[in-house]
Amino acid sequence: MPKAKLFDMSGKSLGEVELSESVFGADVNGPAMHAVVTAHLGNKRQGTQSTLTRAEVSGGGRKPWRQKGTGRARHGSTRSPQWTHGGVAFAPKPRSYRSAVNKKLRRAAMRSALSAKASNDQIYIIRDLDMSEIKTKSFVQFLNSLSVTGKALVVTPEPRVNVYKSARNICGVNVTFSAVLNVYDVLNGQALILDEQALKNIEEGYAQ
Repeated sequence: MPKAKLFDMSGKSLGEVELSESVFGADVNGPAMHAVVTAHLGNKRQGTQSTLTRAEVSGGGRKPWRQKGTGRARHGSTRSPQWTHGGVAFAPKPRSYRSAVNKKLRRAAMRSALSAKASNDQIYIIRDLDMSEIKTKSFVQFLNSLSVTGKALVVTPEPRVNVYKSARNICGVNVTFSAVLNVYDVLNGQALILDEQALKNIEEGYAQ
């Protein structure tokens, strides 16, 4: 059965916590994680990019010179893509990048992501993960006490304003809560820091 270390907010070790085998000990399904992450990133795109085709730029109504006899290449319009100020060939236009992923695949991808973190000892369980005041320095000290460097995802059982505001200016640290946890954020962070109650919520939500 997978395990993770349990700490308090001072960084003191309180032993270990047994993790759910079905959630944190599942086989890692790479294709499922790839499909879910690709859909997540696509759904975040605005899809508003747009450039002008040769039909939309101004000018180019007449043939620039006669077809033969000038010694120059034949052209029918000065708005062709090869001309300066011409239109763009295969111009991108506004479109939707949204794609749907079924619930079964999303759940499999989440279990795979959590299992990968557990197998690499990148999960830290915190008892009563909260801040009495909004202070970035205190949260940095908390991370240092866990020897966490680089990117980290902090998960609380519900939105906790003091935790969010204390961590939002720390480079690479992202704060979320268990109900909106997603595969991309789990994989993007090197360390996964879970409140003890958030861990229970995740295990209940993703248990098979």
